[in-house]
Amino acid sequence: MKTIIIGGVAGGMSAATRLRRLDEAAEIIVFERGPYVSFANCGLPYYVGGIIEDRDSLLLQTPDSLAARFRLDVRVNHEVVRIDRTAKTVQVTNVLDGATATESYDVLIVAAGATTGPALPGHGVPVRTLRTVDDVDAISSVLEGLGTDARAVVVGAGFIGLEAVENLVARGVQVTLVQRGPRPLSPLDPEMASPVLDILLAHGVDVRVNSTVTDVRAGQVHLDDGSVIETDLIIEARGVRPDAHLARTAGLAVGETGGIAVDDYQRTSDPSIYAVGDAVEKTDAIDAAATLVTMAGLANRHGRTAADAIAGIAEPSVPALGTAIVGLFGLTIAMVGWSETRLAASGRPHRVVHTHPSSHAGYYPGAEQMSMKLLIDSATDAILGAQIVGRAGVDKRIDVIATAMAGNLTASQLSRLELAYAPQYGSAKDAVNMAGYVADNVATGTTRSIQWHELDKAIDAGATLVDVRSVDEFARGTIPGAINVPLDEIRARSSELPHTPLVVHCQVGQRGHTAARLLTQLGRNVRNLDGGYRTWLAGTSATDRNAPVPVVTHA
Repeated sequence: MKTIIIGGVAGGMSAATRLRRLDEAAEIIVFERGPYVSFANCGLPYYVGGIIEDRDSLLLQTPDSLAARFRLDVRVNHEVVRIDRTAKTVQVTNVLDGATATESYDVLIVAAGATTGPALPGHGVPVRTLRTVDDVDAISSVLEGLGTDARAVVVGAGFIGLEAVENLVARGVQVTLVQRGPRPLSPLDPEMASPVLDILLAHGVDVRVNSTVTDVRAGQVHLDDGSVIETDLIIEARGVRPDAHLARTAGLAVGETGGIAVDDYQRTSDPSIYAVGDAVEKTDAIDAAATLVTMAGLANRHGRTAADAIAGIAEPSVPALGTAIVGLFGLTIAMVGWSETRLAASGRPHRVVHTHPSSHAGYYPGAEQMSMKLLIDSATDAILGAQIVGRAGVDKRIDVIATAMAGNLTASQLSRLELAYAPQYGSAKDAVNMAGYVADNVATGTTRSIQWHELDKAIDAGATLVDVRSVDEFARGTIPGAINVPLDEIRARSSELPHTPLVVHCQVGQRGHTAARLLTQLGRNVRNLDGGYRTWLAGTSATDRNAPVPVVTHA
């Protein structure tokens, strides 16, 4: 059997090598339009920043090494420009000399990846994406020629944009970040994105949110608010879209998302053609709808699924959770599933839990605080998503929650997970367990909670806000209108509280829960501010950048 694979990076190369391991007799040809095959594109920004020093370490394989180990016929600088499904052939162009050829296939795998949208104009300014080895070579060349006063504009504050910002700053570049939406990393909810904005500003990045580029000329970037930014380099990071052109012109089914439609085994509407990678629609694990998820891990897995199906040992792909993580100046931002913003927009009933646990036992040196957010189905207690921002320990916790979602554990069942514990790695009640405890309390009605963005409405309706932190904490910053009754005094002073509905809060929610339980048993109508003062502060500062930001203390 002769298999042709279009695209030689994550999905395509995973399919090629897996198929060879399963079928030594197969003829396998890989066409890659670029000059490099099987390179570590996720490491490219870190080569720009000098963190990865050896460029060759990014080149995982070469056509020669793949031929030697896997007997693959890999042809770089060859672009497939047409698929003839009736003749079962592809037309291929050598991008170096323009020569064309026709190659037959028994099975075809399309791993064309993603493409950027319409290019920004680059009049007088080099404009590059950050997706290929050629990109990083060109960016490095520009920066080396600029010296110590280099200026760059990064357009787009998604994963690639933030990685570009961090690594340009590491090179001593003065960076302006332009983001169309109201906050960096738009999949994050506002209160979770607040630390991201803070750390960008702390590292001298000029952040322009709610802004778009209208023109580029004579070394200047013009924004829609009329402002002008002087720059020597533009990094285009506004996101990608499926490269489905070949599939569309071949008459293959393309979904409403713009991605190639495939079944559970990565087969397209033509049973002889498979498709994998960023060009392909995925199935969303939350609502089973078609979605786009451009992650290397999924591309690799789906390449393997296609190879298995071709070899006759098919196992269906699993729906995508969209688990993702990115580092930024020592901060780690991770997410899985849906955000509160997306759940609200879809009208899906949900509950929210915020916690602020330490990365490991607080008494062991080096513990750092995380912010965790859990999104939960109101009816079933299913985990719909999670977001975690912090430093140490974030990656471990998001992976545990993603695994729990894949195993269909409920939010309350997180409290019963048996996780590894030693003081330098976690706490006896791990951060994930704690989120589960809070979720269980909310699910059973043990605690009634209120979200930071619901607080103003509750106060306007007559609720009294009670800050149960210490007098010193209250003096360092508080929510306007709150009265201070420290937790250790609240039992004796409960009669002083107005006979109105009460909302109690502490710094992160734990003392508030204790106060709410006490007051509830005294017959009061009380809710706990989920995530406490820390979450309220992050949320309000994210929605009003001009508001003064009080000092945040840990408790």
